[in-house]
Amino acid sequence: MNNAKDFTMNLVLQGLDDCMPRLERIAALTAPQGVTRISSTALRCEGIAFSPALRQTIEVAAHAAQLDATYMMGIRHLNEFRLVAMDMDSTLITIECIDEIADMQGLKPQVAAITEAAMRGELDFAESLRRRVALLEGLDAAALERVYEERLRLSPGAERMLAAVQAAGLKTLLVSGGFTYFTDRLKTRLGLDYTLANQLEIVDGKLTGKVLGDIVDAEGKRAAVEHVCAGLGISPLEAIVMGDGANDLKMMAIAGMSVAFRAKPVVREQATVALNFVGLDGILNLLA
Repeated sequence: MNNAKDFTMNLVLQGLDDCMPRLERIAALTAPQGVTRISSTALRCEGIAFSPALRQTIEVAAHAAQLDATYMMGIRHLNEFRLVAMDMDSTLITIECIDEIADMQGLKPQVAAITEAAMRGELDFAESLRRRVALLEGLDAAALERVYEERLRLSPGAERMLAAVQAAGLKTLLVSGGFTYFTDRLKTRLGLDYTLANQLEIVDGKLTGKVLGDIVDAEGKRAAVEHVCAGLGISPLEAIVMGDGANDLKMMAIAGMSVAFRAKPVVREQATVALNFVGLDGILNLLA
């Protein structure tokens, strides 16, 4: 950040469970002008004289204490935003659906290795998806229902976060490089406004190993956010975008707030906010 040392900033520290003693210990390192208790698990240290050295010290100490530390200019509020856009796999939900589908074929290690490389940005996403889906050829489509019912779980804090943003009047977009089978069900279950994902081809009750239509890759995700914002008559700067993998970076880059949730290093480095320990509802402490 150019000339960051010329500014004072605020720092939000947050954690899980009985973390207040740890929060107060880290807060004391910042020599703040003031400290506000946002909740039982979050503090805002106000008027910190910014320096790269202090930032590194705080981030290392916070990580060691299993706390999330977010630097912010001023105080931001939820009503500044109009849209929350979320990745699905390993963001809104805890699993990578394609890896769990592959497990039904006894191919999880092979598929998961490709998924991991793609999320780190080492493979082209569209090509990696085609390779993974091809391995699913011949699988009974009933495996999708088993994954949804038996393995799909919402990420910590997801329901509380969604309840708060929906109550505040924000629209919600679930945009995924995963599959419509899961996004359609989550849209109904969670009352989401918009969804976009890839459609698996199913013939005679079995997966063909192919995806129908254009693959929702990084460009597709960014275009989806722009399209929804245009339809709402808002700027992408009025959007909060959450993701965990390299294919989320383009949509995160155009957002007013980008949130890396338990994300790959390449994503954490480029996001406005990195939440490594708290749940998705951690954004509420940043917008209080």
